Amino acid sequence: MPPDQGFRAHGAADQGARIVEQPQYLGRAGNGSPIAIIDIGSNSIRLVVYEELSRSPAQLFNEKVLCGLGRSVVSTGRLPEDAVERALKALARFRILCDAIKVERVHVLATAAARDAANGPDFIAEAERILGYKIELLSGRREAQLSAYGILSGFHHADGVVGDLGGGSLELIDVIGNTVAQGITTKLGGLALQDVTGGSLKRAVRVIRDALADAAPLDALRGRNFYAVGGTWRALAALHMAQKAYPLHVMHGYSIPARDAVEFTKLVERADTDMLESIESVSEARRPLLGYGALLLDEIIRRGRPEAVVMSAQGVREGLLYELLNEEERRTDPLLAGAGELNRLMSRSPGHATDLIAWTARLSASLHLDETEDERRQREAVCLLSDLAWRTHPDYRGEQSLSLIAHAGLTGVDHPGRAFIALSVFFRHEGLSLDGASSRMRELVSPRMLNRARILGGMLRVAYLVSAAMPGVLPRTPLVGSGARLALSLPGDLEPVANERLVNRLRQLARIVGRDPAVVTVPNPGGGAA
Repeated sequence: MPPDQGFRAHGAADQGARIVEQPQYLGRAGNGSPIAIIDIGSNSIRLVVYEELSRSPAQLFNEKVLCGLGRSVVSTGRLPEDAVERALKALARFRILCDAIKVERVHVLATAAARDAANGPDFIAEAERILGYKIELLSGRREAQLSAYGILSGFHHADGVVGDLGGGSLELIDVIGNTVAQGITTKLGGLALQDVTGGSLKRAVRVIRDALADAAPLDALRGRNFYAVGGTWRALAALHMAQKAYPLHVMHGYSIPARDAVEFTKLVERADTDMLESIESVSEARRPLLGYGALLLDEIIRRGRPEAVVMSAQGVREGLLYELLNEEERRTDPLLAGAGELNRLMSRSPGHATDLIAWTARLSASLHLDETEDERRQREAVCLLSDLAWRTHPDYRGEQSLSLIAHAGLTGVDHPGRAFIALSVFFRHEGLSLDGASSRMRELVSPRMLNRARILGGMLRVAYLVSAAMPGVLPRTPLVGSGARLALSLPGDLEPVANERLVNRLRQLARIVGRDPAVVTVPNPGGGAA
């Protein structure tokens, strides 16, 4: 296959140039202490304990209790007594769990129900007594800001409007790059809508339309992304995935074209949700709110005309962690941060990935292969993740790598990019034939991306035989395109490395980039020729 579907480092010379800067973040030292966030929402209360404060926080523990604190706040002005009792019991459990995990920092947040109810202050006081921690009662604008930070944390160069749908409120806020506008809050949470309309979806249509008529963030949404945050919208997306038999069950970054989203919301609005196909993918507690979430999404698309609805698994909690980082850490690429953590934890020699990044960049440039910014990031992530399965039985390394990477808790990458990274590492282990590659995963990538995955997988197959996954070897053994040749240069002391197996791999890679393979012996630095 001709190389014009590959990737180029723009402006780089063919050989010898410094192609790209090596990633600034290849994994933390791993010596931070656990940090916990307790989120007291209008529908659910959740405890999430993170391994440490980092750009790519990994969850040690995650538990949710559906309490329904906001179930009747609109009609009665008070938190329901049974919901308060259930919430306080959950908080007592969460305190014990934090102590057991030896969490040193606990942040407790409370949202719409607690701030709007007449008995909210009494509930907060009792909750603080049980937990032993001060609770931050978020204003609507503060909640919107943290939701926007959650999107900045989880998406690379986000551009659109964030909608955080909870039980008691809906926050809307514009984000672009690292800039966050001033958000707004509305009383359009799922439980609040159910309460104020007496459970009538027909009445909810008018309430929603009136409330969003002058929602300023939606005026700037046309042609951009709508980032959907919140359990009800995630439940809708899970149902959409199940209806489509979508091949990748990862919520973060799941994207639905706006037109498809409208068609789906109409289906949910019309149907008895319990009769919908694949409804078992949604918890029973969430099902009564699906219709309200669908109505809201339908009206947001009608008003704002976004290009796509993009699901986020990150919101207020991750936004708070992002806010706690210093400015330098915030600027770190989230994809490379997450890949760097996995490289540090699971690779046999983490420093080898740094060599791979520079080695593949030089080779790619010498072959005049095109490389966009996102493709460069994805290539570097492949290098960081290419050795995760080294402890697995050799017969299953490709399969295990594909599954692990496709379903890893990575952010800053869309689903096609995630599939590309997984397929590249699969080819690195299993060879460059398309026959064994997952047909479902291949559905997510374009022909160009599939070709790039094979090329990159072929590069890695050569690199690992040359270096044995150890650092310091690849800088001495460049592989470059030179004229019609694909030439691997070996210093004299490494000449015996070029056995039949390595030459075969070099030949396979040369075939798919349209070059003739060659192994060239060069003088040892500071010594004579071999």
